[in-house]
Amino acid sequence: MTDCKSSSCSTVRLREPHQVLRDIYGTLLETYGQRNWWPAETPFEVVLGAILTQGTAWRSVERSIANLQGAGLLTVEGIRSVPEEHLRELIRPSGFIVRKAGCIRAFVHLLDEHHGGSLQQVARQPTDVLRRQLLALSGVGPETADAILLYALGHPVFVVDEYFRRVATRHELVDSNARYAEMQRLGDLAIASETAEETAQHANELHALIVEVGKHHCGPAPRCEGCPLQPYLPAR
Repeated sequence: MTDCKSSSCSTVRLREPHQVLRDIYGTLLETYGQRNWWPAETPFEVVLGAILTQGTAWRSVERSIANLQGAGLLTVEGIRSVPEEHLRELIRPSGFIVRKAGCIRAFVHLLDEHHGGSLQQVARQPTDVLRRQLLALSGVGPETADAILLYALGHPVFVVDEYFRRVATRHELVDSNARYAEMQRLGDLAIASETAEETAQHANELHALIVEVGKHHCGPAPRCEGCPLQPYLPAR
């Protein structure tokens, strides 16, 4: 990793981590522009994508989504009616088909059992209640639950993924062994706004921008040359 020895870095280090992250947000926005995530046509497609992307590349998810779309199953009604064996075959490109098919069906069951089968109705529930319900589903962890809450249901929660972990730890905003909740707290503080709607918009945009810089620069091996976040690296 390229060392940063400029005066700007020493100034950055005097600020609270969430303030630095807020500056990082501004820099990424200037560099990449608004990302308008998540790449999906409907909220339910977002839910499916959030489940299918676990442990696999997005291009594999796209193939699974295309299979579901070709079969006319990109709806709650479609998933409700399809035999699970057939669902597994359709999502095979995403891997872990038994677990993911079961998780998708479990989400639809949650809708039917507690929310009248309606995504609009579930979206109106309190965030903490929905998060507990989602985390109770087999195969849904914090990142998947929060992605569904934010991108499908519009709730103001920050999504922590591997891209964010790399950026936050390499820039020493959190310890390398920080837990999900601690990293989410950092993101929450950085995007805090006057209204829940504004906070959700910032959570959406910052996460998408972190993914963008992660793809270009902050992969498993950092490629710091030309990275817009290079000035934020701590001095060595």
